[in-house]
Amino acid sequence: MTTPVNPVLREMRWWDIDPVLELERDLFPEDAWSRGMFWSELAHSRGPEATRRYVVAEEGERIVGYAGLAAAGELADVQTIAVARDHWGTGLGATLLTELLRAATAFECAEVMLECRIDNLRAQKLYERFGFEAIGFRRGYYQPGNVDALVMRLTDPSTSVRETEING
Repeated sequence: MTTPVNPVLREMRWWDIDPVLELERDLFPEDAWSRGMFWSELAHSRGPEATRRYVVAEEGERIVGYAGLAAAGELADVQTIAVARDHWGTGLGATLLTELLRAATAFECAEVMLECRIDNLRAQKLYERFGFEAIGFRRGYYQPGNVDALVMRLTDPSTSVRETEING
């Protein structure tokens, strides 16, 4: 594990889309999100009717990670989490996930769901540390590569956040 990073987390804004897209294309070349997908998500992230929470992690002037969550009723869905390759193993992924779980708690969600590439063992281990459990698969979920997704669920995100803050 490399030295822990203390990036600044802040709300993702429209002017972050271009640097986020660069990171997105580097990390997910086959199934990267489009500019329009990010615009659509950010359109639902502000104001009293907000149903999304998107954050970026900045180190100096550079975005080194980002994450997003969508909420609907008592269910939240982790839409995306990404960490720059040179920041893997620093704890940044856990920091971003903690922020999303705080948002799920603020949205009063009882459960958090996510899909994870079946071949992304690093991410699966992170989610398991937070209490997510595998509950199924989505065949061919990631396109155009036709890669399966592991579906994971966390019940009571507020408990997971408290345990993470206590145990580090």
